[in-house]
Amino acid sequence: MESRLLSLTFALFLLGGCSARVVTVSPGPLIRVEGQPVSIRCDVNEYGGPREQDFEWEMSRDANGAKIKIISTFDTSYSHQSVSKRVASGDISVVRLKDNEAELKIAEVKALDAGFYWCQTPSTDSVISGNYEAQVQLTVIPNTLKVSPQTPPPSVPEGSDLTLTCNVTRELTYPTYLSVTWLVKKGTASEEILTFGPQGDVATGAKFARRYADGGIRLVPGKNGAFELVISRVTTSDEGIYECNGTEWAHETGGKWIKIVESTKEMGTVAVTPTGRSLSVKASSSSSSSSSSSSSSSLLSPGDTLTLLCSVAADNLAAVTPEVTWLADGREIITMERSGVVASNGSGTQGRRGEASLERTGAGEYRLAVRAVSGEDGGLYACRVRAFIEKGGRSSGGGGRWHMAAEKTSGPVTVKVSEIKPSFTLNLKASQNPQMTAEPTELACHVTNITQLPPGGRLGISWEHTPLPGIGDDPQTSHTIASLDGNGNLSPGSMYAERLKSGVLSLSRVQPNTFKLRFLRTQEIDMGQYVCNVSSWSVNSQGVLLRTAVHESSPLTVRWDTKRPSLNVVAKRIREASVGGATFEMSCSVATENVGDAGYSVLIQSQDSLDSNVRTIMTLSPDNVMQHGGATDPNRRDSLVLTKSGPAEFRFRLAGVQLSDRGFYWCDITAWTKQQPGQTWTRATSSESNKVRIDFQENGPSFSIAIQSDASSVYPWETAKMECSLSVSGSSPKTDDLAYEVNWFFTRLRGGQTTTQVASVDRFGVVRKVDRNSSSDISIERKDTHTYLLNIFGTQDSDSGEYHCIATPWYLSASTGAWTEAGELMSSRIFLTVKFAVWDSLKLPLLYGAAASLGVGLFSLVFGLVCAQCCCRNTTHTPRSRNKLMDLEMD
Repeated sequence: MESRLLSLTFALFLLGGCSARVVTVSPGPLIRVEGQPVSIRCDVNEYGGPREQDFEWEMSRDANGAKIKIISTFDTSYSHQSVSKRVASGDISVVRLKDNEAELKIAEVKALDAGFYWCQTPSTDSVISGNYEAQVQLTVIPNTLKVSPQTPPPSVPEGSDLTLTCNVTRELTYPTYLSVTWLVKKGTASEEILTFGPQGDVATGAKFARRYADGGIRLVPGKNGAFELVISRVTTSDEGIYECNGTEWAHETGGKWIKIVESTKEMGTVAVTPTGRSLSVKASSSSSSSSSSSSSSSLLSPGDTLTLLCSVAADNLAAVTPEVTWLADGREIITMERSGVVASNGSGTQGRRGEASLERTGAGEYRLAVRAVSGEDGGLYACRVRAFIEKGGRSSGGGGRWHMAAEKTSGPVTVKVSEIKPSFTLNLKASQNPQMTAEPTELACHVTNITQLPPGGRLGISWEHTPLPGIGDDPQTSHTIASLDGNGNLSPGSMYAERLKSGVLSLSRVQPNTFKLRFLRTQEIDMGQYVCNVSSWSVNSQGVLLRTAVHESSPLTVRWDTKRPSLNVVAKRIREASVGGATFEMSCSVATENVGDAGYSVLIQSQDSLDSNVRTIMTLSPDNVMQHGGATDPNRRDSLVLTKSGPAEFRFRLAGVQLSDRGFYWCDITAWTKQQPGQTWTRATSSESNKVRIDFQENGPSFSIAIQSDASSVYPWETAKMECSLSVSGSSPKTDDLAYEVNWFFTRLRGGQTTTQVASVDRFGVVRKVDRNSSSDISIERKDTHTYLLNIFGTQDSDSGEYHCIATPWYLSASTGAWTEAGELMSSRIFLTVKFAVWDSLKLPLLYGAAASLGVGLFSLVFGLVCAQCCCRNTTHTPRSRNKLMDLEMD
């Protein structure tokens, strides 16, 4: 067994010793530029011995030439004298990267450094196996890379294109490749814009990727190393210092690209001139028919055509897409969008009846035309231009992103339309003046001395009201009641729309020159000053009815001595509740002043004491809709009644009063008025009545009990009956509101103390019997509300003794509304005797015994005769003996 283990251990040792050392260096040949740093890595694997390995570097000009020792990781005197100074100065060094990896570094490679390099690792293996050195060739070429950028323009207009030209070349002695990169420097950091090469591919910086995808950045390769980068539609964010970077690359074995030399040159600083700095907008007039014309004003006659020009100029006008809008008194009237679509702003031209059009007549020239002008078209006109620049390139097919570069508005052009306005005089009078609230009011506005009203002209009116101080929310504000235009269309004011719709307020034209305003029922808020504004309307050349003039009348004050409505409510008791369960009833009478025809809402309220919280019992609306208040018990709502017993009288009834109903009761009545039937109620005034009190003491009923029996003694097996009677005095409750619990007790000895319960019946009528050591049976019978009967069937001697009943009355209290238990009542005792009759006890046994004896005797006699006749007689004939004496003996 031991020999087998030794053999296995030796075999595993030999298997582990089969691994071979592998030394590798960077794949070559390595092409590097003179004066640039060079790094050659070397690593060793599959080795034995310590983890940390040492490295030695040698080189030779030729593959088979003499080797020169360069540097070692463990021997400081290893270097050849020809390179010892460079090693000492650090120009040549070795850096350990890992235990099994090191790197040879040459800070500035020279042409004489070209040749073959060997990396050697001294053996630490127990068995020499594998390779202990690796070779790589280093080729050193001269630095012929040249970067020659062209200086860009120092300033470019916003929206124009910026071309950045850079020339990158080198002498092609070995297979190397070039790349060119454009950068922009803002502050201290440089951002990469775009890189071309070395494989012919394009890479963009993170901030310029979308712009390149949209075509906003384009690369234009040229000849002889010339490259152009075009940035389309520059914005102010493109300002900065632009740089050009040229890089020479080597493609080593394994597909790895190595940057061998690069050069960066500053191209120059580029500033972007904002569009707003050079953008100019000018509006001028050029009316087709005007009595005077200038660049800042225009005078027209009604029906003329207004023509205004908007001139737009900018340094980069070709790169700008404008949006042109004409404004009249600050309101937009028409807009030409950047797509060329013209849109008329209807909401901005409200009241302007001229037909407007806008067209582009040339580069930066836009013409506004308003045909058939009227007086409403006069005002200050201005041209507003918003300059947009597309961020996407021209190759993106117009799908780029737009941003507004600038916005400017021209100076105003004054447009006046001369016309002869109609003239007339207004006279406002009150044809019906109210003397108190709720009376009708009528105002008449007469138009006289009408001149200059053209044929077909019409009149319209607008009524305005200003409340008196102290009435309304804001007495200084004038409110429009309603207006009638030239076509007779009614436009109500917001505060009066509901009253106009309901017909309480009306506007009318009774004659062509007379207008009336009528209130059917005037309210206090209607007091104040009234003004009628009469407007003249005429038809223009296009058949449109336009307002030409407005005249305002002198204010007319409407007021009266206000008599405040008053309300007096008196409550009186109709039925007094002196005991619980009784009915309480009170009436509330209303007396009014200065109210007129009114409806009343009633609140029945109560409180336990004068300092306690107020509860609402019931409510009655002006439309006689009754509702229960939150303080009403849902189970007692049928006991509450609130009715209108007269035009101004109400009655409240509470049936079955309880202790919880004690307190003070009164009516809270509000008077309401209506402008006319079908309208909503308006509150006039309210008042509370005097308080009526419910106060009584709880006096429950009195009960008594008695017991009696139909017989004081009975014979055995007879039925004994005992009656327990109760009576009520005082406030006797109803039959359905009364119940008893009755218990029957039995005492065997007269005057004894040992009492046992016989049976019971609870107030719900459930009978319970107690187990007894007797053959008799019992039952309890309720004869009427107050009488209970105990029956003992088949009485026995054990049923003799004293009997009494105990009753507990229960009644439904009218004061509390709950079942109440009265005191327990015990009756007197009655004695029941079960007699013992001797003859009655013996006659049956004696009769049964005599009958049994007689029967047995008769049976014995008959049985003897039968036996004598049938069993003892001799049937053979015997002759009589002669001897008579003998015969007699025999007989």
